[in-house]
Amino acid sequence: MSSPIELNDGNFESEVLKSDKPVLVDFWATWCGPCRMVGPVVEEIAKDYEGKLKVGKLNVDESSQTAVQYGIMSIPSLLFFKGGKVIDQIIGAVPKQHFVERINKILQ
Repeated sequence: MSSPIELNDGNFESEVLKSDKPVLVDFWATWCGPCRMVGPVVEEIAKDYEGKLKVGKLNVDESSQTAVQYGIMSIPSLLFFKGGKVIDQIIGAVPKQHFVERINKILQ
């Protein structure tokens, strides 16, 4: 069973930017309430789309360099990467269906 990859400043390029699959990155922090609400949805997405979509979580407190590089101002921020570029984003806690619609568009 697939679960989100723990991302950090050190592995972000190899895991996300050089990925041959689209990647969903959850920028979060332990103290963030909405992040804890989105967490289980991100876990489900990792399982539901195993083999089609790579899913990772990046703690903004531990990897601030990457968060700053992508202009993350509020969390949770979920960025979709394809071919090393940001192609979509979701900011804030949203229902799972919202993610599913975006992901299905990206995977078409």
